[in-house]
Amino acid sequence: MPYGTRPSQRRSSHSHTRTSRQPAARRQNDFALPVSSTPPLPPAASFAELDMPAALLSTLTRQGMVEPFAIQASTLPDALNGRDVLGRGRTGSGKTLAFGLAMLARSAGQRAEPRKPLALVLVPTRELAVQVTDALLPYAQSLRLRSATVVGGVSISRQAAALHRGAEILVATPGRLTDLINRGACSLEHVRTTVLDEADQMADMGFLPQVTVLLDQVAPGGQRMLFSATLDRNVDRLVRRFLNDPVVHSVDPSAGAVTTMEHHLLHVTEADKQDATTHIAARDGRVIMFVDMKHAADRLTRNLLSSGVRAAALHGGKSQPQRNRTLEQFRNGDVSVLVATNVAARGIHIDGLDLVVNVDPPNDHKDYLHRGGRTARAGESGTVVTLVLPRQRREMDRMMVTAGITPHSTQVRPGDPELNRITGARPPSGVPVTISAPASEGRRGSGAGRNRRPARNRRSQRFATSERAGR
Repeated sequence: MPYGTRPSQRRSSHSHTRTSRQPAARRQNDFALPVSSTPPLPPAASFAELDMPAALLSTLTRQGMVEPFAIQASTLPDALNGRDVLGRGRTGSGKTLAFGLAMLARSAGQRAEPRKPLALVLVPTRELAVQVTDALLPYAQSLRLRSATVVGGVSISRQAAALHRGAEILVATPGRLTDLINRGACSLEHVRTTVLDEADQMADMGFLPQVTVLLDQVAPGGQRMLFSATLDRNVDRLVRRFLNDPVVHSVDPSAGAVTTMEHHLLHVTEADKQDATTHIAARDGRVIMFVDMKHAADRLTRNLLSSGVRAAALHGGKSQPQRNRTLEQFRNGDVSVLVATNVAARGIHIDGLDLVVNVDPPNDHKDYLHRGGRTARAGESGTVVTLVLPRQRREMDRMMVTAGITPHSTQVRPGDPELNRITGARPPSGVPVTISAPASEGRRGSGAGRNRRPARNRRSQRFATSERAGR
């Protein structure tokens, strides 16, 4: 079934839009939604009724987009009208096209000067930058809009060259964009549409100083859109400073609860945790396993490989080509277990992934929700499992309450029937394995030059994890 046509994800009478006239119930970490003086436009029943260029509508049809997802139906009428938008929809709900179609439609027919993009999407991770670019590329091409992607870990000179040639649409991580601006390779003075994707993470203190400096440089009076699966008090600082009379659309609760997702807390002893993890990893099928630290990811990967499990690590200590290779291998099945830090918690889509395991419990409910959001996407079913040591029980119980989730709790040991039923766990072969680098390992992506067909083809091979309807 084409992505975007699954009935469970289509706009329905049960989805809702929250505005200032409809106060939202707030959890501990949510903020008071801004009060808008202008009522929102009604949601769209179809893409055809939206004021978009014919080329965009034709491309949507070719991409199998029959009708808008809830977040798209709610936000697009206002976004196309130039309103500032604050959008909340669970991960996997189609947010990329919710802001992307409006951004592209409002940029149609314009031509950027060298080094001066017209629209900007800021994202927190390299992988998400590439995924957003890939998701929007066919629509941008239909309007003859050029795009560039600038992220760390790849050639900054190639990215500068792409900006010099001219790009109407720029997708960027804050650090690399700041570097390019400081070099004189990019100016934001012509940016009229600015999007913050994963706005809650962009508002964290690690990003906030750079983000605010960048937002201060875009053209005054332009459109600003903030999208995320969760909205907390840090986002409020950006909303109050940069958004003008924003309309708020919330099609999911902050917890992002998904009816097709099961949540399990598996209580294990310290002595059993490693074997339980290995048995789960040896299941028949792919799984993402989250750990807290880079060294923990590398250590677990080594242990799994020595036990006969085809595993690879993904974390911020890896070079971008290494991260590209690992995602490609996980996507095509050469690797069955992706051991990752939170770098993989956002912006990575893998078709058919039905299990996520928190080997180390996340630090807060937002991390839990975003980690879990790698499964049960686009109407598919999935399971999120967290291994909980006795000393972690109280904190995990509090986290589940904050997230609005009622999990199943089970005491397990390696070999238990319940562990096998929930996760598909089985003993590993015990025969050590080695993951070989593919032949494409030597080819380094530039992160730019998205308009050249050979570069596009190489990127598509590495990042076929992108999804056509947005995250």
